[in-house]
Amino acid sequence: MRRPEPVEGSKPGEPGWVPSLVALDIDGTLLIPDLERGMAAEVMTQPVLDAVLDTARAGARVVLASGRAPLSMAGIADRIGLTDLVRELTGEPLHIVASNGSVVVRHAPLEMVHEITFDASEAVRTVLEHVPGAAVAVEEHGVGYRVNRLFPPGELDGEMIICDIEEMIAGPVSRVIIRDPDSTSEDFVHLAKQLGLHGTNYFIGWTAWLDLAPEGVSKASGLEWVCAELDVEATDVLAIGDGRNDIEMLTWAGRGVAMGQGPQVVRDAADHVTGPVTEDGAATELRRWFG
Repeated sequence: MRRPEPVEGSKPGEPGWVPSLVALDIDGTLLIPDLERGMAAEVMTQPVLDAVLDTARAGARVVLASGRAPLSMAGIADRIGLTDLVRELTGEPLHIVASNGSVVVRHAPLEMVHEITFDASEAVRTVLEHVPGAAVAVEEHGVGYRVNRLFPPGELDGEMIICDIEEMIAGPVSRVIIRDPDSTSEDFVHLAKQLGLHGTNYFIGWTAWLDLAPEGVSKASGLEWVCAELDVEATDVLAIGDGRNDIEMLTWAGRGVAMGQGPQVVRDAADHVTGPVTEDGAATELRRWFG
């Protein structure tokens, strides 16, 4: 499949515009979530899978952008055939924006090419003063996570290494996860606003799941790094996502598209709203540009 030729002077989202790079969230965009457990199914529907691979075949750069760790995202790219297809088409590895933008990797083989770290100690201690029973995890790249206690089954990929909290936050980290199965996502939204969490960015998941990241870091900043390397302008980027951690990406991209089941604040931030993940909304948007 050949990539359609863009019409000179066309604006993002208008007829004649063609994305050069497509940034795709994973959970709730490509994979259908299990909202009760705060997890995603590990299988993509066939229409979504076909649309993603056809987008790459058409010549657009496909970049996965997620809050997941690099190891988890690389595994998904491998399973759906995207890793091998990108290598075959471009002769280059796939770019992945992981950990809500704190980490950028190329794959395969898995190679970290960009990482931003921060001192999370004060923010973590502040949150734990209000949610003392929460589980805390810090990424251990290529292995899994250091955790103060085990997370619910299936929520973290890789090995979980039990550590003392103070040991976990003693040095710079790229990301911290705080999870409280006894709270709700709205509880965490209110808590984060109440605490302020100065010096950090934070992202709330479907459930009581709080990601702490370096200030100013988001999927958008990670994608900016990728675009600079690939010589792509933000106006030539199509981004699709469903969560609060996608808002910066959707407002930064030339065309930001929210999934139909996303929270109202996410849909309000987007240029367009497609169908929900259960109705293959990502495929609907991709087929608009790549047949």
